[in-house]
Amino acid sequence: MRRMVAIVGGRRLAAAVVALAVAAGAGRAEPPPPVTAVQAGAGRRVIAADGSTRILAAIGPTGAVEWSRPNGAIHDLHLLPDGHLLFQDGWTRIVEIDADRNVVWEYEAQGGGNTGRPVEVHAFQRLADGTTMIVESGPARIIEVGRDGRIQKEIGLTVDHPAVHSDTRNARKTEAGTYLVAHERDGVVREYDAAGRVIWEFDVPLFGKERRGGHGPAAFGDQVYAAVRLANGNTLIGTGNGHSVLEVTPRKEIVWKLDQHDLPGITLAWVTQVSRRSNGNTLFVNCHAGPDNPQIIEVTPAKQVVWTFKDFTTFGDALPVAVVLEPDAGP
Repeated sequence: MRRMVAIVGGRRLAAAVVALAVAAGAGRAEPPPPVTAVQAGAGRRVIAADGSTRILAAIGPTGAVEWSRPNGAIHDLHLLPDGHLLFQDGWTRIVEIDADRNVVWEYEAQGGGNTGRPVEVHAFQRLADGTTMIVESGPARIIEVGRDGRIQKEIGLTVDHPAVHSDTRNARKTEAGTYLVAHERDGVVREYDAAGRVIWEFDVPLFGKERRGGHGPAAFGDQVYAAVRLANGNTLIGTGNGHSVLEVTPRKEIVWKLDQHDLPGITLAWVTQVSRRSNGNTLFVNCHAGPDNPQIIEVTPAKQVVWTFKDFTTFGDALPVAVVLEPDAGP
């Protein structure tokens, strides 16, 4: 159910900090923000969150921290057209903040019909009509809720190996009105129509390798994290602990693959969010790869690295989500 929340933040928080400094007799110019990130390539603004440091932060093109806030567990993050951020603060709470970082909307998945039963959220999306799509692991369903928190639509999901923490990872509603869902524990990407029927699925291959437990580069499996539909009709997939990015046709042919050791000097680990930029390059998040490797990477179709981001001060080894902006973009 949605609750409107008023908190001290943004300009009011800045004013409070200044007042405290004056009261303490500081009278000195504030020190510049710390530079914590290293970027290879043209500097960009990055908004990201890390599950180990429990921080959501914006990093500027110079690598300096523009703002940060404490945050709980997170597996999805969106910058909305109006400059608001839609993210999660813990496995059941979805939050929208404005440009001043005031909370303007939130949804608690543990309430209502889910009271007293296990539920986690690992994917959500603000839709064009203003509703919010939320994917619930445990109940194994997709719901669309209005600003008042009421469920306007619900479809069930197909899950072969139920687990509240890993039924799903990221999911997106496509322009065609279908739902593309990464089922982590099943190792399968499924596409559902508006009635909840599976109309396409792709079983992430192991490519002849043995499964290995863990989260780092030595682990291996098919615990898929993300799938997005491209303009050409293909699907771009972040394979999680498969250490790769795949582009797959509707006929399930792999036409492009970026593997764990394809990039000189970089090792891929848990590949999470993926996107195809307008210039044809692929941008992806490289989670759990350790401090010797960048957390966000952009490559050309020929697998040439054109930009990387690494920050193990503000963030840590559990950065699964990021919004990458050009330097002059908001919020």
